[in-house]
Amino acid sequence: MAAATYQSVLTKARALSEDDQLRLVRELTAPVDHLVESVSVLDLCGLGADLWQQVDAQEYVSQERSTWAK
Repeated sequence: MAAATYQSVLTKARALSEDDQLRLVRELTAPVDHLVESVSVLDLCGLGADLWQQVDAQEYVSQERSTWAK
């Protein structure tokens, strides 16, 4: 597809309502949905645990809270 045609379609898509944009995305992605691996949030369990092994939880929380605006 020529860049001008792509840009024209993109401009028109952005002018759609949010509901119509979501509908368009669903229709455009449906043919390739099988190529996307679905990931469960449960698959993230323990991810990065090694990064936190040496961190004291209470100290971390206290440091974070000290940065909050009062």
